[in-house]
Amino acid sequence: MYPRDIVACQQTSQLYIPDYEGKRIWRMSADGAGMKRWWSKSSSNRFEPRTLSVTSTRLLMTSFDFSQLMQLDSRGDERRRVQLPDYMEPRHAVESPTGTFIVSHRNTELKQHQVSEVDSGGEVLRQFGGSRRPSLGRPPHVAVDSHDKIFVADFDNRRILLLDAELKLRRVIDEHQLSHRRPRRLCYVERTGQLLVGFERDGNVAVFDVLRR
Repeated sequence: MYPRDIVACQQTSQLYIPDYEGKRIWRMSADGAGMKRWWSKSSSNRFEPRTLSVTSTRLLMTSFDFSQLMQLDSRGDERRRVQLPDYMEPRHAVESPTGTFIVSHRNTELKQHQVSEVDSGGEVLRQFGGSRRPSLGRPPHVAVDSHDKIFVADFDNRRILLLDAELKLRRVIDEHQLSHRRPRRLCYVERTGQLLVGFERDGNVAVFDVLRR
């Protein structure tokens, strides 16, 4: 098993874990009991799980090999796919409150990393990262709140960016606040206004009170 991500669903009280080597997604209860295979790659479906995000009733999956997003329902059945532009190599994606998708990705044409908002047809609505300095460095994770505020883990630059609904930069949690560690995973808890940040290698988690800071 090679788990690259983990998400929790409040509605089902379950954890979902994409297993890249096994080409499947595992589901288990929050207490660690009852782990079982929930979704798996088939001969007719070559989609391989990379990262996940979750809404109340749907999971959104990215793949290593496709410029696509796959949306699954609560039973693990494919609900729809979103075809992204060919130049997008998606790293992580989340569904926004308005039904669009926020995607962190590498732009193979420009050879740089970006965060893009795309609609359900895969059309790019807006982008962030192309002309900023320092430019985005391999953003592995994004998160969004109910007001379309977007959090971006800027891995190589050791910082977290807060963008507004127009993908304009509003705030930076910089490398000093992160103790010069690289952020790899984000989880925003809207009820408390806290942003949980998981770091590369050390396994630690930091909590930021983004409503008060």
